[in-house]
Amino acid sequence: MSESSPLLPESAPSSHPVRRAGHYQRPGHVSLWRVVMVFILLVLPLLWLIDVEMPEIRWPGYKDPHEQHFCPQVDALYPSGELAAEVIRVLDSQKFETTAIETLSAAVKIATQTFDIMGPIGKDPAWEVFDTFQEYLRSSFPLVHKHLALTKINTYGLVYHWAGSDSSLKPILLAAHQDTVPVNPTTVDKWTYPPWSGYYDGEFIWGRGSTDDKAGLISILLSIETLLSSHFRPHRTVVLAFGFDEEISGIQGAGKLGPYLEQTYGRDGFALLVDEGAGITEQFGANFAAPAIAEKGYLDIRIDVSTPGGHSSIPPENHHTGIGILSHIIGTLENDTITPRISRSQPMYRTFQCLAEYAPDMPSLLKRAIRRSYDSNLELRRMEDILFRDNVVRSTIATTQAVTMIHGGVKSNALPELSWAIVNHRIATDSSVSALQTHYNVLLKELATVRNITFVSFGNTLLDRGTLPKIEISDAWGTALEPAPISPTDSEAFKLLSGTIIATESRGRNASEVEPTYVIPSVMSGNTDTRRYWNLTRHIYRYDHLRTTDTANIHTVDERIRATGLIGMVRFFTNLILNSDESRSL
Repeated sequence: MSESSPLLPESAPSSHPVRRAGHYQRPGHVSLWRVVMVFILLVLPLLWLIDVEMPEIRWPGYKDPHEQHFCPQVDALYPSGELAAEVIRVLDSQKFETTAIETLSAAVKIATQTFDIMGPIGKDPAWEVFDTFQEYLRSSFPLVHKHLALTKINTYGLVYHWAGSDSSLKPILLAAHQDTVPVNPTTVDKWTYPPWSGYYDGEFIWGRGSTDDKAGLISILLSIETLLSSHFRPHRTVVLAFGFDEEISGIQGAGKLGPYLEQTYGRDGFALLVDEGAGITEQFGANFAAPAIAEKGYLDIRIDVSTPGGHSSIPPENHHTGIGILSHIIGTLENDTITPRISRSQPMYRTFQCLAEYAPDMPSLLKRAIRRSYDSNLELRRMEDILFRDNVVRSTIATTQAVTMIHGGVKSNALPELSWAIVNHRIATDSSVSALQTHYNVLLKELATVRNITFVSFGNTLLDRGTLPKIEISDAWGTALEPAPISPTDSEAFKLLSGTIIATESRGRNASEVEPTYVIPSVMSGNTDTRRYWNLTRHIYRYDHLRTTDTANIHTVDERIRATGLIGMVRFFTNLILNSDESRSL
């Protein structure tokens, strides 16, 4: 009686193996090479598809060619000399901390709000609050106003010139803005402390503008006032530019300051420009300072649908009112957005390379994909698939769209003659305004053709049916903005900025005594006053020396800044001015 094999189904007949010369195989034996081949051909691809993280297997002496330094760091750059040490001692004192807190608190109390609709300067009294604010600056910073030449542009734009002794050195430009977004009157009672109180609770300074951007403006002036009190006189000229309508696109403020500065100092006349921007954040177990080297573009598109009016009791024969057509347009746009892609030319690609190099807790699957994406398109797409699971990351890279305003009809029994919507777009750094317009043309021309509707795009008639209804798209406010030029990260300017950031964070302590901070490039989704300064320098960096835990609720209820964060900003600007003054390679 034969026995059944334990490695075969019960119904299968058992047989003895065939013996060959020089070879013996036990009954039921499966060779090792077959197991390995099954694992390689079947198991590994399955694990790859379902994104199971597997440790990398490395033979002794193996070195991954992809683990090269794509994100080199510089050493901390400390200003030299006794004067620098004296100034830092002042900034570290309790007396200075009290002064800084009181100065920012009083600045917050002046409600320098700007609104989307404002009349001309000199006619609309809403601008007059800037007279009050600038009088406050004059009284609070007497040495600045004694030693720096002040030029006013378009009444309220401020340019301070701190002339250096060596005219061969390109000046640096430090920028900020005086205005704030408005406080919604219906939310005032929701604030922990009144929005214009500048209240200090022993840890935070509260109020509208406490972070955006009076902290930056006051920090710059505090650093210069302190340097002047220590009898510092610069070799390199320092210029300050303070706009007053950044929150409403900067047309009257930085829009006038930029041409003045170009006329005064020349095209590419500055060695370095620092304005408000990103700060220091913890990512995957490491600290990263992320000055923005680019900004996305901007376009608000207005969609107008014109239709014959009439009584609602006699709707259009095809049942499509203007509101219905507009709804169809919005649905078409939202169902066919521009597909985002990651490319090696994008600034954010460099950001991811840096994170993969220095973040110890980044998932190994993502880290491996990022490292190998440098020369592998397959890994680039894999990296993209993983990263785009996070909507914030996806939105930062993509050309985004959001319908933010809509209107149609004036009465329930009247057919609307005009229905309109505003769609806000932030344009990817490697795209353009024209590419976005083309996207609209393709989608809406097809829709208009199917529905037999006249279509006008940015002043050009693409379909003319000779009658209503009509679809027209346009630049809603005339504020279309291309993506900003990308500032270099292999320049002396970026190295000096990076070294200054690291030095400010370490505050003279040994590397073993403080967690390292890595400086990596980033991108601004929003736009700053730097949109008006592109001609002034290639080296534009948008950076606030603040940790994400130092601030809260920018543009909303309970905006506030930690007092120690404010002091850190003053220390950063002081180090930056001193380091720039010592440098001869900028």
